[in-house]
Amino acid sequence: MDNVTDEFSLARDKLAKDIIGEIVLSDNSEGVIKKWRSIFKISQKRLANELGITPSVVSDYESGRRRSPGIKVIRKYISALLKIDMERGGNIIRSFAKTNQTQPIISNAIVDIKEFSVGMPGIDFCKFINAIPVVKTNLEQVVYGYTVIDSLKAITELSFSELLKLYGITTQRALVFTQVSTGRTPMVAIKLTNLKPALVVLHGLDVVDDVAKRIAEVEGIPLAVCRMDGVDKIISKLKGIE
Repeated sequence: MDNVTDEFSLARDKLAKDIIGEIVLSDNSEGVIKKWRSIFKISQKRLANELGITPSVVSDYESGRRRSPGIKVIRKYISALLKIDMERGGNIIRSFAKTNQTQPIISNAIVDIKEFSVGMPGIDFCKFINAIPVVKTNLEQVVYGYTVIDSLKAITELSFSELLKLYGITTQRALVFTQVSTGRTPMVAIKLTNLKPALVVLHGLDVVDDVAKRIAEVEGIPLAVCRMDGVDKIISKLKGIE
């Protein structure tokens, strides 16, 4: 087995263990099951076909109408997600491999970070923190976590590989940048990582740079501005999201 294949296999196996652990340990296992199917962008019908069950059974697990499945069923469920992704080229698995290249960083650049057991559409995330969308592409994407970033410290302190760690456990999250003057630098950094967050929020500026907006439009990344006074207030508001 060559190094590339070996690294991919290790990333796949680690991701499988992480997902299984999250489902088993969660008080809202049905929400976590739905979350991961959504992250992999697999329909209930496609997953059901792979598992040899009906879409209604998948729907019942995700809604809580059916008792939480046992560990054997969960393993089959996760194996099916990974198999389908591999048939599509393994892009989701590879994205997690990138964000887990190094140990989690400890940096003043990360002001706050959180994962959600149940996601919320980007438009609802914006409403929750009174953010105004300026690029409305894909605002219906579900957000499964957030990272609040001091943009000045991120640019001056973090290496490229460390910038990837800002995404936490999943790229399908909101990146909230503080200490922003125009918004251009954060969007350029995101473009360079080649990993697309579900939403970018710029905090503390009045006018967004045209280049920043153009990058968001080309990359299909929704972009919003939050003018809430003080970073502490926005973090306090975000911590209210379950």
